[in-house]
Amino acid sequence: MADYKTIHGTTVKSYTTDPDNPIEGQVWYDKTNEVLQYQIPNVLAAWRTSVSINTARSFPMGSGTTTSALASTGVPNIANVESWNGSTWTETTDVNTNRQAGFGSGASNSAAIISGGENPGGNTAVTEQWNGSNWTEVADLNLARRLGCSGGPYTAAIVMGGYSTDNTGATETWNGTSWTETADLNTVRRNMTGNVGTTTSTIIAGGKASPTLLAVSESWNGTSWTETADLNDARETIFLSGADNTAALGAGGESPSFTGNTELWNGSSWAEQSNLSTARGNAGMTGTSVNALAFGGYTGSATAVMEEWNALTPIGAWSTGVSLNTARYNMTSGGDTTSEAAIFFGGNTSGSPPLTGVTESFNGSAWTELADLNTARNGFMGNGTPTSALGYGQDDPARSGLTESWNGTSWSEVADLSTIRRQGGGLGADNESALAFAGENASVNLIVDTEQWNGSAWTEVANFNTGRLNMACSGIVTAGLAVAGRQVSPTVLKTSVESWNGSAWTEVGDVNTARYAAYGSKVDYSNMFASGGYSTTVLDITEVWNGSSWTETTDMNTARQTGGSAGTQATGLIFGGSTGSITGVTEEWSGSSVLTKTIDQD
Repeated sequence: MADYKTIHGTTVKSYTTDPDNPIEGQVWYDKTNEVLQYQIPNVLAAWRTSVSINTARSFPMGSGTTTSALASTGVPNIANVESWNGSTWTETTDVNTNRQAGFGSGASNSAAIISGGENPGGNTAVTEQWNGSNWTEVADLNLARRLGCSGGPYTAAIVMGGYSTDNTGATETWNGTSWTETADLNTVRRNMTGNVGTTTSTIIAGGKASPTLLAVSESWNGTSWTETADLNDARETIFLSGADNTAALGAGGESPSFTGNTELWNGSSWAEQSNLSTARGNAGMTGTSVNALAFGGYTGSATAVMEEWNALTPIGAWSTGVSLNTARYNMTSGGDTTSEAAIFFGGNTSGSPPLTGVTESFNGSAWTELADLNTARNGFMGNGTPTSALGYGQDDPARSGLTESWNGTSWSEVADLSTIRRQGGGLGADNESALAFAGENASVNLIVDTEQWNGSAWTEVANFNTGRLNMACSGIVTAGLAVAGRQVSPTVLKTSVESWNGSAWTEVGDVNTARYAAYGSKVDYSNMFASGGYSTTVLDITEVWNGSSWTETTDMNTARQTGGSAGTQATGLIFGGSTGSITGVTEEWSGSSVLTKTIDQD
């Protein structure tokens, strides 16, 4: 048998602590604890709220993957179909037969099959096939029914269980042209949904066998059903996804009240996982045990909410770094796409006078003081890098549209903003391009004006949708995000997020926690993090953006607000701010982390 050196090209090395940068698969000997060790990626299995379907509904049929899916029909007997491309839902061609609580199968949004369900005339056996543009009726199910579970691609689908004139255990498989009856379930049941497994390997769990809620699971091997380990939580209206009978996901349902409970099947047992954010039953579901979508459903009324499941979400980590030379808050900052180049300027200090114009830059290991702003101030906006930056607007000592440009060595006053404002949003790559928006001024409580800077003048462009101040911002003049914030008189904390495409603002997926004065990574909005801020207290919460939704991840080491930031969700930086008192602490963010594991040598 090959030894470790033959496989990896090196012997097992010895260390007194973990090696700095172990390669994938490397094993080392920990001399301190006298054990063999290795590292694996630190990941989290969790749901994140994503883009809602357009039409709220319960009992939709799901088919496809997390990047290419269909949501078809649903209560109340609708024909509506929506297509998912990984970022948006779009209404497409209706099915020919209105129905609800049917069976959906298929591997993408361009190839699917639906069958059965209920319409105003009662249960139906009608089957329709989707080619990406049209639905075509094909051979009917042998047994008209509703409220069961299904799976497989559109050329080799399976339906199981449900309700006909009574609960049923009937199983049928589709070969691309017709349905064939096969072996029945051991336990007749109804009230399950989802797209799970194939014609040769699938699993079913939960449901209802009147009047009993079920925890019973059964595994299909292509010819027969075998009872396996039960769910931990007996329930009906559960929704399921999975590739086969060795790996599946069950979520939501009623037990008897609506639940968000999620369980993962590994081929031998069910294990409880992180719950859905929205407890519900009767949702559509498709995907695998690693990546899945759950959309629509019933919470007491029909919902449009979609959540995405990812069992391999990287868990990031914060590490405390070198402090600023001058602790402060309410300043502005800029940076590039790494944590090794940042600049910040202005703000409030604990000194006298409290306003400062001090500028500092970060090179990855140390902060260096540079030339001061011409006008000491706070509550303004800014963007850029250590060699090219822009600061604009002002709160104290008097609100203004004052703009200053940084060339890497000194600040110069340039043309003012057209609209005086404080605590607004700012985007941009350097001192030649910037976007200023929202905020507050002396004459208008909240403003929505947006202005674009071309290196010499500000020009008004499309308005922001919801006036507010103290947002976390990331991006450049052609693409960016403005996150959360607050409205004043009265104070209302916001979860809303708006996306800028270079010409207009569009509302997109909300953050999970309403807050203002959070930190946001600066340039690459598509890989943004938002951390800290204030709600009823100073926060340490971090959320990351995937282009359509936000997921909570590792908290900051120090809860704080109104500081500076730079980088992306892969490698970022936050610094300064207020914890209740002024701080100069810097924290560096890594979007991934590892776990050190010990090899059992017994």
